[in-house]
Amino acid sequence: MAEEAAEAPPENGSGCDSGTGGLERGVAPIKPQYLTTKEQFHEFLEAKGQEKPCRETEVGDPGGNDLAEPEAKRIRLEDGQSAEGQAEDRQTGDGQKEETAEPREQQQTQKRARGQNKGRTHVKPTHYDKNRLCPSLIQESAAKCFFGDRCRFLHDVGCYLETKPADLGPRCVLFETFGRCPYGVTCRFAGAHLGPEGQNLVREELAARCAQPPPVRNGLDKGLQQRLRKRQVHFERAERALRQLSQGRPPGPTPAATVPDGTAAGGAPSQDNCGAQQAPAEPGAGSPPSGPVRTCGPLTDEDVVRLRPCEKKRLDIRGKLYLAPLTTCGNLPFRRICKRFGADVTCGEMAVCTNLLQGQMSEWALLKRHQCEDVFGVQLEGAFPDTMTKCAELLNRTVEVDFVDINVGCPIDLVYKKGGGCALMNRLAKFQQIVRGMNQVLDVPLTVKIRTGVQERVNLAHRLLPELRDWGVALVTLHGRSREQRYTKLADWQYIEQCVKAASPMPLFGNGDILSFEDANRAMQTGVAGVMIARGALLKPWLFTEIKEQRHWDISSSERLDILRDFTSYGLEHWGSDTQGVEKTRRFLLQWLSFLCRYVPVGLLERLPQRINERPPYYLGRDYLETLMASQKADDWIRIRCPGAGVGAHWVMGGTAQAWGLTLLFSRPPTARCSLGRCPPTSPSCQSTRPTPTSSLGGFPRGTLGAEENNKFYSFKIKAFL
Repeated sequence: MAEEAAEAPPENGSGCDSGTGGLERGVAPIKPQYLTTKEQFHEFLEAKGQEKPCRETEVGDPGGNDLAEPEAKRIRLEDGQSAEGQAEDRQTGDGQKEETAEPREQQQTQKRARGQNKGRTHVKPTHYDKNRLCPSLIQESAAKCFFGDRCRFLHDVGCYLETKPADLGPRCVLFETFGRCPYGVTCRFAGAHLGPEGQNLVREELAARCAQPPPVRNGLDKGLQQRLRKRQVHFERAERALRQLSQGRPPGPTPAATVPDGTAAGGAPSQDNCGAQQAPAEPGAGSPPSGPVRTCGPLTDEDVVRLRPCEKKRLDIRGKLYLAPLTTCGNLPFRRICKRFGADVTCGEMAVCTNLLQGQMSEWALLKRHQCEDVFGVQLEGAFPDTMTKCAELLNRTVEVDFVDINVGCPIDLVYKKGGGCALMNRLAKFQQIVRGMNQVLDVPLTVKIRTGVQERVNLAHRLLPELRDWGVALVTLHGRSREQRYTKLADWQYIEQCVKAASPMPLFGNGDILSFEDANRAMQTGVAGVMIARGALLKPWLFTEIKEQRHWDISSSERLDILRDFTSYGLEHWGSDTQGVEKTRRFLLQWLSFLCRYVPVGLLERLPQRINERPPYYLGRDYLETLMASQKADDWIRIRCPGAGVGAHWVMGGTAQAWGLTLLFSRPPTARCSLGRCPPTSPSCQSTRPTPTSSLGGFPRGTLGAEENNKFYSFKIKAFL
């Protein structure tokens, strides 16, 4: 994955000024008149919101650093003893057990529950199938059920409406945008498009206008999915390239007439044999019988002779702004937001090639492309030449992309221990076979994203770049950190400048720590062909506008609210407006809000610009909504609503803290640490008084977990999300 959107940067930034406000290093310098304490900050929000805080979500330590803690963990803490203590008590007897019970309880109250919370309900939700209406009724074909007598869904609309939650709002985004809501009565905004007798209304003129062309492309065909699951898709070009690689010679161009399969996997004629005559099968070779192949138009040279590598379409994106493929947060609705603010190049989230070859719908959804994405690519992750080459040939047949990117930068253990991601930087033989094989079967340019290396002080990129250039890579993106560093250091742009010379004439994009147009200008001075923006886009997606217009945008809270409202609209269009779609939109919105709360408005800063390793202290904004957006509590994010709205008038997504399922993101309680992450706040030697910001996902303070525990946690998060 190009940038770990689930991981947060550290508190201590290298070489960062602390500003004039007297705050410690790593804290954004906010004007003194806006600063406040944590207690006053939350008292202001609760008083202005006129809502009593939810008692169930305030369980935690007295210091207030905890977020919502799951019920399962509270029960374990209330038991008072760990498994080791119980085993020891059984050995020592009941008498000693009573004597040691009280001190053990004190220890357990101080030691917070940590580790994976596998009891979270969001990992494998099963409640979607309970009281679920039959798809035949939703699609208004009640005369015939798709499943017949074996159907396990409800066919009584009245019974379904009795258990359906109340509508979330008076307007349906899908109905207003496309003229028809495909979810009918199951839509959580169904009142906007249901007639007096419960029929689904349609705006014929708007629906006809939005039917062609489809706004989202690169979907998975059902027929192709079945063939992939049954392993009936043949990869002739990939197998030919792999055979040549196994013989120790680079794959070369092969006439398309030798390809036995006349059609592509998706049902359309493939690009390498459309209009060509099929070669006669050799006796005993097991090839299909010879005969003419159906063509789709007049026969041209492109149908007979395959393009040579030098004749491939060039990827000319020098000087353009490249939105990184952000895992989880870099979804299609978020990319639409960034495109609106000036992103030039977008890339889909990291997709695992083995899952694509198995036809998994969740993995193919990562390849979807909106019509506004004019320069779009997909990123693949894999560890072996055969799966990566076959997956590249499959995508070359079925999806519309401008380039394919290989992920050689993912640092998490789940990928690294299987030989993928950063591990490929130490497996040059496999890496070369992957690049050469994919480059042979692709008709679009091939790019690679790498890090500086695996170990912190052992840089490998400058040695890899000339090899990648010779292997046929069109462009390389370099993230200026190693795998071991993660986000504990600032990006090394001096080393990126050194790598630019090693990669020449191949274009090299730089990535790391760009949060303002000044950062982008300094990055371009290193000689890179362009910059890739990752976390900076998560903190402020209008960063692309700032870079293009060379200015600091003091964006208002109402404008930021409009961005969130647009994201929810795009999310409902993409994931659906039924219960499952609403919950997905809420989930990804919370993911993004965990980054947006770290943005400090320009008018509040003593020094410009804000740096990416600087976290805001508690401050009161220029209006209530701006203060609410600065909160690090998910309860406050859900209370965000339009200015002037009445009490309880939650904004477009609606719901309460319990309805949003806060354990989805904040399932791990934090360990009490000071703002520097070195000692408990009650320690007499600690000089820090600032409350510790918690991480964007786990709810634990940044800088307090070791690399091994971080790897385990984020590996689990990736397993849950993929």
